[in-house]
Amino acid sequence: MLKKIPNYIKYIFCNFALLILFNIIFRILFYYLFAELETATSSERQTAFWLGLRFDIKLASIAIFPLALLILIVNRRFFAYKFYRKLSYFYLIITYIVLTLFYITDFGYYDYLSLRLDAASLRFLEDLKISTQVLFESYPVFKGIFGLLILGYFIYKLSKFLYNQFSNQETHFSIKLKTGYFVATILILSFSIYNSFTHYPLRWSEAFFSKNNKVNQFALNPVLYFFDSFKFRSESVDMEEFKKYYPVIAEELNLPKDTISFERKVVFPDSLKTKPNVVIVMLESVGVKPLSYYGNPINSSPVIDSLIPLSTSFSNFYVHKSGTAASVFASVTGLPDIDDINTASRNPMIINQRILFDQFEGYEKLYFLGGSANWANIRGVFQANINGLKIFEEGSYENENRADVWGIDDYELFKESDKVLKKLHEKEEPFVAYIQTATNHIPFTVPDQKESFAPLSEDAISNDLLKKSGFKSVAQLNALRYLDFNIGKFLERAKESGYYDNTIFVFFGDHNTMMNRNHQYTTEHDLNINLQHALFFIHGPKYVKPKVVQKNAKLIDLFPTIMHLIKEDYTNYTLGSNILDTLDNKLTSSFVYLNMKGEPTVGLLQDSMYYSRTNISKTKGLYNLKDNNLVDIKEKYPNKAAAMDSLLNAYYHSTKYLYFNNKKLEE
Repeated sequence: MLKKIPNYIKYIFCNFALLILFNIIFRILFYYLFAELETATSSERQTAFWLGLRFDIKLASIAIFPLALLILIVNRRFFAYKFYRKLSYFYLIITYIVLTLFYITDFGYYDYLSLRLDAASLRFLEDLKISTQVLFESYPVFKGIFGLLILGYFIYKLSKFLYNQFSNQETHFSIKLKTGYFVATILILSFSIYNSFTHYPLRWSEAFFSKNNKVNQFALNPVLYFFDSFKFRSESVDMEEFKKYYPVIAEELNLPKDTISFERKVVFPDSLKTKPNVVIVMLESVGVKPLSYYGNPINSSPVIDSLIPLSTSFSNFYVHKSGTAASVFASVTGLPDIDDINTASRNPMIINQRILFDQFEGYEKLYFLGGSANWANIRGVFQANINGLKIFEEGSYENENRADVWGIDDYELFKESDKVLKKLHEKEEPFVAYIQTATNHIPFTVPDQKESFAPLSEDAISNDLLKKSGFKSVAQLNALRYLDFNIGKFLERAKESGYYDNTIFVFFGDHNTMMNRNHQYTTEHDLNINLQHALFFIHGPKYVKPKVVQKNAKLIDLFPTIMHLIKEDYTNYTLGSNILDTLDNKLTSSFVYLNMKGEPTVGLLQDSMYYSRTNISKTKGLYNLKDNNLVDIKEKYPNKAAAMDSLLNAYYHSTKYLYFNNKKLEE
């Protein structure tokens, strides 16, 4: 069988296997010299080893890919010309030396900071003289250089040996067979890089599966992790600006003025006799504008319309950034997503946070979504920070019929979630569950019929009514109607399963859906903050009284408000606050981060006032949202503009500070 394979293909995979072995050797060295996994469970160690092996295979495939591609193109000629032989020697020697330098640097970096090598390590180059002196005084640099020379010589000899072993094949292969081997090799190496059977490739966030950070650190590959974090290298806090505005945020959040601390302990003198369950439902793309309850002319949301009057609702609730990953990050960590490049969830340098979700004592903690938790690296945000969290994703459910790119649809997601919650209720185990819906998202996949739900036909809504509503299509409307229907079915199942009465249901939209300009919220539309104005209401007749809260609320307030309702003692390290605070006369704010005319922009809402400032050109504006005409009034109200600018800066720089200074404690 092996004789039928061209020698140049064997040469590629032999080098591929050696690179994998090389990476594994350094992983084993790290395990015995630095990992300190004595407190980890055997299951955690096994998972970390398996993930680490996958990362090592991925790196080996990336390393060999350029050489493999060249060999596949020239095929038999690779062994016929000295140029290719010398090029392969040079490439392999450089590859092994570069990898070795990364691994050795990683060892020293971890020994110093208990962190794998990341882009933040580049800060040591800012003062090269001191860093070089420390390097020479702390490590055997000259012995290391000598060792690298020996390694280079060994790789040269090994490469020469392998080249000679495979250079003697005289068999000729047909074009068809060569093409087959070309495609097969590319596919194998490509899959080794993708390294996953799911819809998402292997990502660094999968390494953050444990509450024990040492386990997570061991699972990482430092070379891949360095480049994953490289694009975030400039994302740091400006300490001068932060200290300048800290007194402002301290006043806003009632923090100590004489020292920098965001820690606020909240202790309830009286606790509830029975722990209520908490179910948080993230409603994909649900803002206030498309809902008939808030004045949309189409009867788009009859179930939500019926629930809001029975719940505590928030008419001025804003998410920080108009993206699902951004809102998931903010809701879980209690910090706004103000990342310019992608989303904060994708930044490996800031996902390690002290969060309130982890402080539900005696609760089963659950996260449900229809697709994969690898999406947007969200697994790292959840699993690395929440002790004992159980993630239910594609592959976890009893019945799975994938609807579209986002996995199973909301009907199936709610149904499968209910099965798990029912079992916990029957065992009298309280739970806090986060359910992330997705069907109300492009491509708007809804079934032709699901129980009493049927989508509207294209001609069921007149063009005039569709235009008046702001919906861009009937498909967009049907997706919202289907989500609305599924909310009703979920609550029906909760009642049948028995946990409805003892559960607080928290519903929030991750952002508004993209809509056309109509008569609703016109100033918000023109200011581009209509996507941030989302739905938020809390439903639980036993615990929550019907009430409309008109104070400005923001997504990071989610968990402090929930903890207040269930009277669970907690320590808040975040920027979020309890919206239901009894200080009704206190002026509250909503902090948003968006794009305005191509520029990253920060904004602050207080009552009907909106203040914004672009990050690059520093263009500022103050607007009254009740005024249908978009008029900048900052010159008319300079004191108000200055106060809002100050608080806006305080939120922005405090967020940056906490990204890097709110790390959860090692256990």
